[in-house]
Amino acid sequence: MSFVSVDDLLKGAEAGGYAVGAFNCNNMEIVQAIVRAAEAEKAPVIMQASQGAIKYAGINFIVAMAREAASSVKVPVALHLDHGTGFDQIMWCIRSGFSSVMIDGSKKPLEENIALTSQVIRCAYPLGISVEAELGKIGGTEDDITVSEREAMFTDPKEVRYFVEKTGVGSLAVAIGTAHGRYRGEPKLDFERLKQIRALVDIPIVLHGSSGVPDDQIAEAIRLGVRKVNIDTNIREAFVDAVRRAVAQDPDEIDPRKILGPARDAATEIIREKIRLFGSSGKA
Repeated sequence: MSFVSVDDLLKGAEAGGYAVGAFNCNNMEIVQAIVRAAEAEKAPVIMQASQGAIKYAGINFIVAMAREAASSVKVPVALHLDHGTGFDQIMWCIRSGFSSVMIDGSKKPLEENIALTSQVIRCAYPLGISVEAELGKIGGTEDDITVSEREAMFTDPKEVRYFVEKTGVGSLAVAIGTAHGRYRGEPKLDFERLKQIRALVDIPIVLHGSSGVPDDQIAEAIRLGVRKVNIDTNIREAFVDAVRRAVAQDPDEIDPRKILGPARDAATEIIREKIRLFGSSGKA
């Protein structure tokens, strides 16, 4: 199966009241884990690559691995750019075969964010490419994009309506209390803010920094209208922990398949758990 658009997946999620999982990939084993989990759960899935993943693996390798993985399963798979920050980079990903892109202008003033997002949309939509934007600043670190706790700010619901009206963007990442990377304490999502946002716009809402957020809070966010949930850190944790266990059990092992195979299995299992939590199991 070829890549599908994220917009198409989120339309189904909106109609069904669930969220589609968006899982970051960095290497072959995680690419395989994502589609194996989705196939096992009969769920639509979004495979996403950050700027760091593209720099590490190379865009041609990312696209080739993702395309091969998508062709090996029957469930719908989208390939999405996570946190693109420049127009040229967005165009590079579109030309390379991504079916969806995120333009993150959240660190820019509002009008500049609108202008950049609109520029991307004018090029992407005629090609059938989905566009996600971000409004408000999500704390933590995503590859080389860092937002300090002092700088982090929640999304203003009134700005959301203005932003969506001006851009026509397909989905929007909002800051309601999540952060990229590992949490130092338990996050507390601002559900009242999410309710206000959903009352003002009817496009799918995206939750970034979802690894480490308690399951009950994720479930409530989905009930209130979140339709795409991003997961990266939890996959990395499961993958690396499995590698450490394999090496500890046999320090003399030199077959990478015996080290990375269990890591792939661990990543597959955590992704399956998230899919079930998001309510997208059986929705393919």
